[in-house]
Amino acid sequence: MKKPGVLLLSFVLLLTGCSGKKDEIERGMELRAKLLRANSCAFDTTVTADYGTAIYEFGMACQVSERGDFLFSVTAPETISGVTGKITREGGKLTFTDAALQFDTMAEGQVTPVSAPWLFMKALRDGYLTAAGMEGDLLRLTIDDSYEDDALHLDIWLDRENTPTRCEILYDGKRIVTLTVENFTIV
Repeated sequence: MKKPGVLLLSFVLLLTGCSGKKDEIERGMELRAKLLRANSCAFDTTVTADYGTAIYEFGMACQVSERGDFLFSVTAPETISGVTGKITREGGKLTFTDAALQFDTMAEGQVTPVSAPWLFMKALRDGYLTAAGMEGDLLRLTIDDSYEDDALHLDIWLDRENTPTRCEILYDGKRIVTLTVENFTIV
């Protein structure tokens, strides 16, 4: 028969472990609630798209409205800087003068590199939070973009202030897009 002290210690350790996971998931849900209450959100990102045979990287300045509409402007490299666009649940529109963006779709047509920041925000606002855990000082959230069999999986890292710093979009177990997030602000 086990001693009562050992049983009590085991129970406390079990509760502490559960409490930690609950707190981590709550942090993710707190960020979601804050985004849904906000008038807007803005951030800068570097998008790295991995097609397996080629890697493309470019910068974007992004803004998200309270309805989830996504406005962006390409900031780097200079050869495509100035391309702007808008993405909503109903579709998207690119505007440009001298330069155009042409990327093949990824994940069986679900993703383009330009739509990746919109998917990041869509997942934060209404994706299915499947896991949360600490990696050093960063909280890692795992979110599915839908309940479908072909769901995209997003891993999103938050700093101590609950600010997103990085996102990876995975399809069929393979990372296809990485976002480095900076200057994330919620208004």
